[in-house]
Amino acid sequence: MSEQQQPQLALERLYSKDISFEVPSAAVFTKAWEPELNVNLSSSAEKIDPTHFEVSLKVVVQANNQGETAFIVDVTQSGIFLIDGVEEERLPYLLGAYCPNILFPFLREAVNDMVTKGSFPQLLLTPINFDAEFEANLQRAQAAAEGQA
Repeated sequence: MSEQQQPQLALERLYSKDISFEVPSAAVFTKAWEPELNVNLSSSAEKIDPTHFEVSLKVVVQANNQGETAFIVDVTQSGIFLIDGVEEERLPYLLGAYCPNILFPFLREAVNDMVTKGSFPQLLLTPINFDAEFEANLQRAQAAAEGQA
């Protein structure tokens, strides 16, 4: 009788992979604050070894105020996840939704810290449902594959 291996999933390391904050012109501080935000978020995953994956969440936020760039914040929050004994078909969900859900609060905190240290008002990114995003991406890929068939 063979022993079934218990699936393992753990965040082993959490780190800021890349951080950048830019204020192109100090003139922004002399104007009324009426920002327009452009937020671009993406995730990626890379296999490090048979049981470890680096998952990264990257966000770039550009704040424009009265037609000029007030600031640009660019943060990549990463984690090394131990994933072992998990069915192969579950891996895309874990890397594309489950792990980003774990990383997002840390990314959100890093962005807010950078923005407030730049002497701008607090910027709390809106929570994201990575499960729903993952499902939507799957459906888009399926529709595209059916359209090409």
